[in-house]
Amino acid sequence: MDGGILPILALTVVAPIAIIGHYVTKWKAMKQVTPKDEENMGSLRERAEKLEDRLESLERILDDEIPDWRRRTHDRL
Repeated sequence: MDGGILPILALTVVAPIAIIGHYVTKWKAMKQVTPKDEENMGSLRERAEKLEDRLESLERILDDEIPDWRRRTHDRL
């Protein structure tokens, strides 16, 4: 009977603790922002700013060409 207790104890106590510890360290490593992530975020931020500038330019053009375009668009929605 003594020979069966050690494997059962290992499977029910030690293995789950080891597995949980392994994944906790993996999750902590995933939370850290890498230099590549920072580079990608900077690139995305620049693209978003350019798109915002383009949208504002298009809205200004529409305001000049079709003064009531905003009202007409909102009436359709």
